[in-house]
Amino acid sequence: MKKNIIVLAILTLVTYSCTTDLEELNENKKDFATTTDASLFTSAQYKLFNQITETSVNENIFRLLVQNWTETTYTDEANYDLKTRSIDEFHWEVLYKDALKNFKESKSLVSGIPDVRTNKTAIIELYEIYTYYVLVTSFGDIPYTEALDIDILNPVFDKQEDIFNDLIERLDANVIAKFVTGQSGFSASVDLVYQSDIVQWKKFANSLKLQMGMLLADSDATKAKTVVNAAIASGVFTSANDNMKLAFESAAPYTNPIYAALVLSGRDDYVPTKTIVDIMNSLEDPRRNDYFTLFEGAYKGGIPGELNTFGKYSHVSEKIANNPNLEAPLMTYFEVEFLIAEAIERGFITIGTAENHYNNAVTASIKYWGGSDVEAQSYLGNAGVAYNSATGNYKQKIGTQKWLALYNRGFESWTEWRRLDFPVLVAPAKAETTNNKPPYRLTYPDVELTLNGENLKAANASIGGDKMETKLFWDKN
Repeated sequence: MKKNIIVLAILTLVTYSCTTDLEELNENKKDFATTTDASLFTSAQYKLFNQITETSVNENIFRLLVQNWTETTYTDEANYDLKTRSIDEFHWEVLYKDALKNFKESKSLVSGIPDVRTNKTAIIELYEIYTYYVLVTSFGDIPYTEALDIDILNPVFDKQEDIFNDLIERLDANVIAKFVTGQSGFSASVDLVYQSDIVQWKKFANSLKLQMGMLLADSDATKAKTVVNAAIASGVFTSANDNMKLAFESAAPYTNPIYAALVLSGRDDYVPTKTIVDIMNSLEDPRRNDYFTLFEGAYKGGIPGELNTFGKYSHVSEKIANNPNLEAPLMTYFEVEFLIAEAIERGFITIGTAENHYNNAVTASIKYWGGSDVEAQSYLGNAGVAYNSATGNYKQKIGTQKWLALYNRGFESWTEWRRLDFPVLVAPAKAETTNNKPPYRLTYPDVELTLNGENLKAANASIGGDKMETKLFWDKN
């Protein structure tokens, strides 16, 4: 990946010699002099993964929202302050400007023989769909049909339901139906995820479709069932070999951003929370040593939202913090297995039993972190974990174990917590939400009020208010 990013940086720095020709005053000297579909694709791909994985309090606080971690130096972000550091604006800008804009430009430049161009276009489209999926599940109504149009300075905010439905249609028509599995796409050195394996890209497309279908389960069960069945029939992830992930580089600045935040920065800003540590302790979860360090012979978490002293609690494990190459997944096999278990419980599908797929998911998560089948079997034999004896209904059983499995996957964990409502998370005492819960959405960036005020006001009215407590259309319970 470093080779591709360096090439991209060189292209960015291309300049022109001085001239007295007045026509050059109309040239945009900040754009690429020359570029390719590959360079733009590489840049957009990296920016997307980096933002989803980021943990800087200036850029991404999803791990704090779902109480995986809490803070030691500041307390604002763990109390859901999105505005002081313009966190909502950063998330919005990176996804629109650095990811979607470059994906769009890359798509306009695709080259190669017809089937290769088709595959490249489908991969880019898939990334665009995923990026919009992140935006719409973060904010609600967003610019979509008029977004990225240079001639439209004030794009309308499309309704979140309409966007979501269109994304599923695009996934079917422009991605899944278009892939030519006998041909390549981007070269293996550019395609940093699947190295031009189109079969794998199609599996990811179907797995994303499954995820999107299940997101509709409480708001439109009929459509959810149709989407879920079609996704599974077309072929979703069936093993950890299918995981959609990107590996970072060993050298700065292209390391995993967690390493940059926790090691290269020289700062000690985070500790795991009492919320997650206590649950894992009560279940004797074998992943504790993969997630946390010991403190005085035990695992001890800080209080969410309070000013915790770094030296008095467990820390983020060396496996996570001190690994510049740590991979960043956007979707994994165990997530698919949890989704299938839930779909069975809801009566959407009849593929095996919910218990079997739940067990597969838990086992896959433990093995993902380096655990063994023996550890997984022992853990699943715990009465508090075993599907037939664990506390609560299927939402609580699946929701709790999925939240544990999605540790360090802030955005995905936040989305699934909002959807399943488990485990029960209580907001910190000084939280900026007013309902004693973590946020249900991100607020709109303040800059939108300045630059696109009328359309933003319409969006506020459409979604029920620009508040963190406002539930999105799919979040019905």
